[in-house]
Amino acid sequence: MNDNMIKELKEIINSSNNIVFFGGAGVSTESNIPDFRTDKGIFNENTETLYPPETILSRSFFLKKTDDFYKFYKNKMIYKDAKPNAAHKALAKLEEQGKLKAIITQNIDGLHQMAGSKNVIELHGNVFDNYCMDCKEEYDLEFVLYSAANTPRCTCGGIVRPNIVLYEEGLNMDNIHRAVKYISEADVLIVGGTSLVVYPAAGLIEYYGGNKLVLINRDTTPYDKSANLIINEKIGEVLNEVVLSSN
Repeated sequence: MNDNMIKELKEIINSSNNIVFFGGAGVSTESNIPDFRTDKGIFNENTETLYPPETILSRSFFLKKTDDFYKFYKNKMIYKDAKPNAAHKALAKLEEQGKLKAIITQNIDGLHQMAGSKNVIELHGNVFDNYCMDCKEEYDLEFVLYSAANTPRCTCGGIVRPNIVLYEEGLNMDNIHRAVKYISEADVLIVGGTSLVVYPAAGLIEYYGGNKLVLINRDTTPYDKSANLIINEKIGEVLNEVVLSSN
């Protein structure tokens, strides 16, 4: 790991009390949750299904082939025993210190909240929240995982679905507006564990107008040319060194 870059990131964080973090799947890979688009990601592994993951995770597929959706969803999208890693813990610590104002995440695993973060904007929802499509009764993850039928059903007979954003569905506009507000007002924007190729979420960082854009990602991104600091390392290792290991 580049000591000069770590030192620079420490200085950026130490000098600011208005930091916003924007993260993607790479934040959770160190919790043994696979990402989507790398060689070992969910979208590139053998899923033992006739349909590509992007199709299965679409609204139209969910409505037409709900059983097939849930077979994939329960097997590939739920990591019930996953625990927060150093990245989640470091961000929670920065929030506790009053430095980090918001976490904006594309993940649906709830690990930021498990680590203790309070102000988390989940752009794509959360696997722990589920509801009946008919009567709107709310259900927890246990109900979905251990229902007698593959497709969980409400006591009213309606299909219970996860409160996540599927392909062909729009993002929650309240979440978008909150994210834009935090990013546009941020002194420091740290972007980590995301390829920044999934829109409209990735486009949110264009609302940042400051001069402390930090990208922490193992691979290059389309926004590298706009960054003030780029660290091509695992985000958990970086934040552990910068935040958790600091004297």
